[in-house]
Amino acid sequence: MALLYPTHSTLHKAFSAQTPHTQSRKEPRSPRPTFNEAPVGRFTAWSAADDVKSKASALSNEAQKEIAKASSAAQAKTGQIELYSLKFYAACTFGGLIACGLTHTAVTPLDLVKCRRQVDSKLYKGNFEAWGKIGRAEGIRGVFTGWGPTAYGYSAQGAFKYGGYEFFKKFYSDLAGEENAYRYKTWLYLTASASAELIADVALCPFEAVKVRMQTTIPPFARSTFTGVSTITGKEGTAGLYKGLYPLWGRQIPYTMMKFASFETIVEEIYGYLPGKKQDYGRGAQTGVSFAGGYLAGILCAIVSHPADVMVSKLNAQRQPGEAFGAAMGRIYKDIGFGGLWNGLIIRIFMIGTLTSLQWGIYDSFKVFMGLPTTGGAAPPPKQEAHV
Repeated sequence: MALLYPTHSTLHKAFSAQTPHTQSRKEPRSPRPTFNEAPVGRFTAWSAADDVKSKASALSNEAQKEIAKASSAAQAKTGQIELYSLKFYAACTFGGLIACGLTHTAVTPLDLVKCRRQVDSKLYKGNFEAWGKIGRAEGIRGVFTGWGPTAYGYSAQGAFKYGGYEFFKKFYSDLAGEENAYRYKTWLYLTASASAELIADVALCPFEAVKVRMQTTIPPFARSTFTGVSTITGKEGTAGLYKGLYPLWGRQIPYTMMKFASFETIVEEIYGYLPGKKQDYGRGAQTGVSFAGGYLAGILCAIVSHPADVMVSKLNAQRQPGEAFGAAMGRIYKDIGFGGLWNGLIIRIFMIGTLTSLQWGIYDSFKVFMGLPTTGGAAPPPKQEAHV
């Protein structure tokens, strides 16, 4: 029977070379590639994403270089701009013109629906329904009804608003003195912005009257800005262009006071929360802070000024020729009630928040482009002299 079974030595010789525990390896096994070392072609989606990122980064770097060249050329042409010089105020005025003119014109479709819903809350159920109806009836041009007076009016308003704010902030600061200007800086922001807006609205009012009438009459009473101006002055005289000035002040002055004072305060708080000082951050980071601060300030602006915004739309659309301002406001309020003063608030919060953030971003970007510091981040309090 022993011949029927292999011996122990026979089994060992037959299978020991195949046993992984006893098999000798002549060459070490190459290590498996890590995830980052894996062949590029194995993960095509990630490879494509990395390619897109690298191309986008290259384009961004190239764009930054071109912007830097253009900035250097502009600064070389204008020369060094000293703070609070005539060149400084001119640069701030032009920056405000660009910031307000471009942003308000871009959101004309939102403004169109807002104004029509303020006048007749039952006209549309929502924005998309409104744009669909307007687009089918009047085409894409109808969706942008009022863009002309918007561009003219808010460009002029932005120029006086931002340029005036910088002027009055310096003017009142000098009157108050350095120590008081810092101690009561919020009151300084409020007073400077109110003074600037008081003047800016005189430039805005005629175009606002044309815009509101174009947007709230179906079909629009005029096809162009200056046709609208001629139509109004022909029927009502020059006073017809300014009959909404008081409610416009009632809307815009609180709006602008909140816009500038809250922006300055929010930006100061952001830099106070971040490590280091404002000067430690690059221009891109400072502009990002301006954008964030502008959006938060815009939400507050929309809430504060919305009732007056509704009343402006109603007065421009429904005030009768020769009707007293107070009588017109009383009649309109009786019709719509307190709740009617808040029609369209949600869309206006979205619109004004976006507008304000973009305006501050554009304005401060232009200031940086011209070699000027961004807005906000209050100066440190004056040093107290030591008394022995």
